[in-house]
Amino acid sequence: MDTDGFTLFDLLIRVALLFTLVVTGLWCLIRIVRWAKGMPKAAYLVMAIFPLLSLFPIPPPVFKNVAKAKQEQRKRKEDQGDPPDC
Repeated sequence: MDTDGFTLFDLLIRVALLFTLVVTGLWCLIRIVRWAKGMPKAAYLVMAIFPLLSLFPIPPPVFKNVAKAKQEQRKRKEDQGDPPDC
């Protein structure tokens, strides 16, 4: 009864696991629908628009400005540490 390394027990375990995952997935979907039915209309609108946010690219941080600000900050610290020329 051993074909390609699969036994009847392995097959039953795989079928049981698949069945459990399908039932759990359906149960989760039903719970989400019940939860959503109790939501106000504005929440539906927000949930409908929210995925559209992923369409817009997120701008990368401007590293040049950050580096320039750090250099200016170092210069200020150095200038404050120097004794006044009189």
